[in-house]
Amino acid sequence: MPALSPIQSPDPDRTSSTSRVLKAPRELVFRAWTEAEHLKNWWGPNGFSNTFYIFEPKPGGRWEFTMHGPDNKDYANESIFVVVDPPSKIILDHVCAPLFQLQATFEEAGANQTRITFIQIFESAELFEKIRDFIKGKNEENLDRLENELLKMKSE
Repeated sequence: MPALSPIQSPDPDRTSSTSRVLKAPRELVFRAWTEAEHLKNWWGPNGFSNTFYIFEPKPGGRWEFTMHGPDNKDYANESIFVVVDPPSKIILDHVCAPLFQLQATFEEAGANQTRITFIQIFESAELFEKIRDFIKGKNEENLDRLENELLKMKSE
């Protein structure tokens, strides 16, 4: 298993950031990120589904899965969790192309609301420049799907 990387500092030349206030308590949002039965339902842009093989949301834990795209292609993914600090923070290293560190923070934002900040720090400015426009919209779709999953979770 690869060694855990240090926590990266956001560099604007290689960082994407998305933030949104969700209408759900912080503990519920954190569960949606750390319980495979929920995460598989919302992870990825519109039209994607997931098959999880290994999901160990703890420092040093692995997350191996395949994203099934609307183009009928499969996209292998592998990440290593660096930090899992309930219910406030998750940091993971995406260790297959494209290489990046994902930092997600969860802050209370009023009664039963959570501000999520989703930061991706890419391996290089060149890589980020190539995918900058693409990922911004896709990360918004990802958060839309998270909101839908939270609605389902609240009704359980």
